[in-house]
Amino acid sequence: QVQLVESGGGVVQAGGSLRLSCAASGRTFSGYTMAWFRQAPGKEREFVAAITWSGANTLYVDSVKGRFTISRDIAKNTVYLQMNSLKPEDTAVYYCAAIPRARLTVSPTSYNYWGQGTQVTVSS
Repeated sequence: QVQLVESGGGVVQAGGSLRLSCAASGRTFSGYTMAWFRQAPGKEREFVAAITWSGANTLYVDSVKGRFTISRDIAKNTVYLQMNSLKPEDTAVYYCAAIPRARLTVSPTSYNYWGQGTQVTVSS
């Protein structure tokens, strides 16, 4: 059974940084695509970034390009989201997701597995 557990959220001032972690367990993730989504109050869940488990391919939403970096550590079965130059509009619950295919996709309905989420709050 696949389990995804996020950590690393918190409160930070605008311009600051946070690193989110997603610990994956339950199987080997070779061939999987891992992603981060976020959901602000009253808004739909939004794609943020994705990475193939091989690390060969990444994809970002335009609003975070140049500020966020997605990466993974195969030995630790962990996916990271390094978030720099944070803005108040980045405030949301951030979710880790996984799909058993090496294909980058932005649609949340394509992902089979989800974590419980971690809150990120950016104050102005």
